[in-house]
Order: sequence, then structure tokens, then C-alpha cells
Amino acid sequence: MKRLTDGTWVVVADGRKAMVFDTEVAGGTPMLHVREEQAQFNPPDRDQATDRPGSAGNRGDGTGSSMEETDFQRQGKERFATDLADWLYHRAHEGAFDRLVIAAPPVVLGAMRPALHKEVSDRVIAEVPKTLTGHPVPDIARILAADLAEAD
Repeated sequence: MKRLTDGTWVVVADGRKAMVFDTEVAGGTPMLHVREEQAQFNPPDRDQATDRPGSAGNRGDGTGSSMEETDFQRQGKERFATDLADWLYHRAHEGAFDRLVIAAPPVVLGAMRPALHKEVSDRVIAEVPKTLTGHPVPDIARILAADLAEAD
């Protein structure tokens, strides 16, 4: 059953910020209550890079190749996703939640999925591939409830 019920945890993340909510369903309408917020400072690539990308040396035949520039933003988002997965593991191990919904952009979900311990992944009832961190909390609850109702 993929719907928000009392006590379901909802994680809304975007690679820099995560909000963790407890769900309370009153009169059929889910309400989200902030349990915790996490944030990571991840400046733009131009502020993290110190040089132009390097290049491989000339092989003697006049050819060489330049190396791909490091995507520090993506690395930061992936690191944040794995840190969040680790935090969720510790909370699951403590028995803090039984059901979990994760809403995040596809790149963040993709980084989190392999990092989720079985103890967490067994409790995930739904993944919502959307960026919701900029929405007001009541809108997040409404959007998630609608998406989960469509998935049922």
C-alpha cells in the first residue's frame, strides 16, 4: 500500500538539502511535520575548480587527449546522498521508522539507492523522482499524496 499513513517518514532531498518529515493523517488529509533538516554547502563548480582540465601526454604520433573536467556539483550531490543513506540506516537501526517515502531528483535517487542498507530499503514504500525542496510543506504533502494515490 503506497500511501501516507501515520508515522510514515518522508525524506525530501535535492542533493544539497534534505528535510525529514513525520506524517500525521487527520481526516484523510496527510500533514507533514519537520523532524530534521540537513544541508551541505556545495558551491558552483567554478568556485571549486582551481585549473582547467588536464590533458594526457602526447603519445609521439601527434595525438593527445584532454581529460574530462571534474563535475564537483555532481560529486557533492552523490556524497550528500550517501551520507543521507547512512543517516537513515542509523535511524532505521534504532527503530525510528517503519515506512519511508523518498522524494528526490532522479540523480539523487540513483546515488542513494545503492547506498541504502537493506534495513532501510526494506522500509521504502515509494520513491518519487521529483525536486520538492523548494515547495511549502503543505504543497509537498499534497503532491506526494496525489503521486502515491496514482501509483496504487
